[in-house]
Amino acid sequence: MNNHTSEMWNLWHGCHKKSEGCAHCYVYRRDEQNGINANIVRKTASFDLPLRRNRKGIYKVPPGTLLWTCFTSDFFIEDADYWRTEAWQMMRQRNDLSFFIVTKRPERILQCLPADWGTGYHNVTVCCTMENQRRSDERLPLIRNLPLRHMAIICEPLLGPIDFKGNLGLWCEHVTVGGESGKHARVCDFAWVQDIRRQCIAAGVSFRFKQTGANFRKDGRIYHIERQLQSDQAKRANIDYRAMA
Repeated sequence: MNNHTSEMWNLWHGCHKKSEGCAHCYVYRRDEQNGINANIVRKTASFDLPLRRNRKGIYKVPPGTLLWTCFTSDFFIEDADYWRTEAWQMMRQRNDLSFFIVTKRPERILQCLPADWGTGYHNVTVCCTMENQRRSDERLPLIRNLPLRHMAIICEPLLGPIDFKGNLGLWCEHVTVGGESGKHARVCDFAWVQDIRRQCIAAGVSFRFKQTGANFRKDGRIYHIERQLQSDQAKRANIDYRAMA
């Protein structure tokens, strides 16, 4: 991910809570504040963002941009089946962009891939979330056996210790870990973060500690950390690891 710029591409919005990590979902929280029903999945005005051009006919999203794709929904949610074919077409057409997709639905990926997918588009990374041991045991075997050229894992919000049981490897490009934000945030323990890092180093997989979360436990003490400081505090830990190519 050496892209010079990045941008959000939320081509549809709304979701259905899937597992423990969804309990305090920021999309639901923000939609409730705005009087919106987050359970209704709808196509957004940004749907065709990658193909938009300016008056000179130049793409508004410049080549080399990383598009964080569908972060206010799930790209593989059933409600979006009708729109997904066109979404794949845009990704194929804009092969000068990188698309990063996060999902809690790895069981649906295979049936949702385009006919010309092969072993994967070179510009698409699919990242599966695993917030605790139960979801790691459930989702990791699914994601690692799919025909995906670029795969990653995100443990956010991290809700407990996770043992990947030796199943990390070169198929996974990186693991990102982070605590939960918001006034109802559950505790994230630094020991859990460190153990995931240990497993990543042993497997030769890059690791990133993204944020502490609002309630962060270290050496038995819980620290209450303001939202604007959570990423900075994680960075100060200086435990990110970049695997050798």
